[in-house]
Amino acid sequence: MPGYYIGLMSGTSMDGIDAALVAFGRRQVHVVATHQRPYAETLRHALRKAVATPVDQPIDNIGALDRQVGECFRDAVAELLSLGGVAAQDVVAIGSHGQTVRHQPDGLRPYTLQIGNPDLIARGTGITTVADFRSADIVAGGQGAPLVPPFHDWLFGRGESGRVILNIGGIANITILGSGDAPVRGFDTGPGNTLLDQWSLRHRGEPFDRDGAWAATGTSDAKLLARLLAYEYFRLDPPKSTGVEEFNLAWLAHFDVESLPPADVQATLAELSAQTIVGDVARHAPGTRELLVCGGGAHNLDLMGRLRRNLPATRIETTTVAGLDPDWVEAVAFAWLAMRTMNNQTGNLPSVTGARHKVVLGTIHSP
Repeated sequence: MPGYYIGLMSGTSMDGIDAALVAFGRRQVHVVATHQRPYAETLRHALRKAVATPVDQPIDNIGALDRQVGECFRDAVAELLSLGGVAAQDVVAIGSHGQTVRHQPDGLRPYTLQIGNPDLIARGTGITTVADFRSADIVAGGQGAPLVPPFHDWLFGRGESGRVILNIGGIANITILGSGDAPVRGFDTGPGNTLLDQWSLRHRGEPFDRDGAWAATGTSDAKLLARLLAYEYFRLDPPKSTGVEEFNLAWLAHFDVESLPPADVQATLAELSAQTIVGDVARHAPGTRELLVCGGGAHNLDLMGRLRRNLPATRIETTTVAGLDPDWVEAVAFAWLAMRTMNNQTGNLPSVTGARHKVVLGTIHSP
């Protein structure tokens, strides 16, 4: 189905919305406009509290947040269209990831919950909106995450041997691109930026550690790092996915970190992110020649340096070298997934999520 598509993404950092207006060609993306719309501080705080203390959240609160986030997504679309000089009627569909507030794929009754009312987005913009991408995969027995590896393969694959895509958001995930008949694989490695961001906010009042400059002033503590690396998630075989429900300051408190200088804890957390990524690349993609990085962590100079020191034989660059700015890969991926849904094409990869079969993802909401 020709025409423009919009992708909306808000990740585990919960700092705002990434919006991308794109057109797709044959394994090509034309990015018309991009826009980053931050959440208001009060909304950001409320979302983080909802995730950190789920048992204390009345249903009225979640319902109100669902509406607030939907309004933000709607407004982000209007601003994006203005920037791109494109009329709403020329857009086929919006792919809205929504804001994840709970992800429990391994529970007795597995589920995932993304808020950001898609009917409000559709009616407020006049554009068909595809949302709730993860649930269909979970119903099919999968993890519902990560969902971007099929897009990574479509755009960055092209028969490349030894190429891995690394997304460093709040949570880090890798896509191991297949060559020949080998299937694409991918999974969440563990924390990317989330612990670094939360620790920086607690001790410096800054929502993130710009360029990893604070972590670079500290010294990674070998004993603490060993205890963190022994955590059970890192020993699990894929398919697997995780989130800020698992990796947060309450989790970190179990490791007696308050006895160490805060900068040393930050350095240790950076090394944890790097070593869990590197360990999974070495274990599951030992022939990796090239690691292409996207997401906010691509700008963390300290973290990128740690990756390069731990993978000296691997070329590590951002996805810019393959044609797409690292800041917009995920938003574009959800525009692509919306295109798949609108064409009644499957969007998941069972080799990634563990689903029993491929499914068409998302629910379609007409304006």
